[in-house]
Amino acid sequence: MANYLLAYKGGGMASSDKERAEQMAAWGKWFGGLGAAVVDGGNPCGTSKTVAKDGNVKDGGSGITGYSVLKAESLEAAVKLAKGCPLLKAGGSVEVYETINAM
Repeated sequence: MANYLLAYKGGGMASSDKERAEQMAAWGKWFGGLGAAVVDGGNPCGTSKTVAKDGNVKDGGSGITGYSVLKAESLEAAVKLAKGCPLLKAGGSVEVYETINAM
């Protein structure tokens, strides 16, 4: 089994307490269904900076709004797990990357 990074992009914050509670419940249900596949539940991402190869720094990045790390048998299996992500219903997307143990 390998680990897969789920990079969340987009989606919107709920505008009311009720909608926020519904979103949090959906995330809790999804994570609960993933069970032992969850390696790191992750977190939302805040502001960012991009450092270029020449050392120049600019505000912003690729638009990642959060991440999680899952364990799965294959990239296809990780994608199948990602298809249940509540962010998709909020208009966002999920990029799935296989991580490579290099250290």
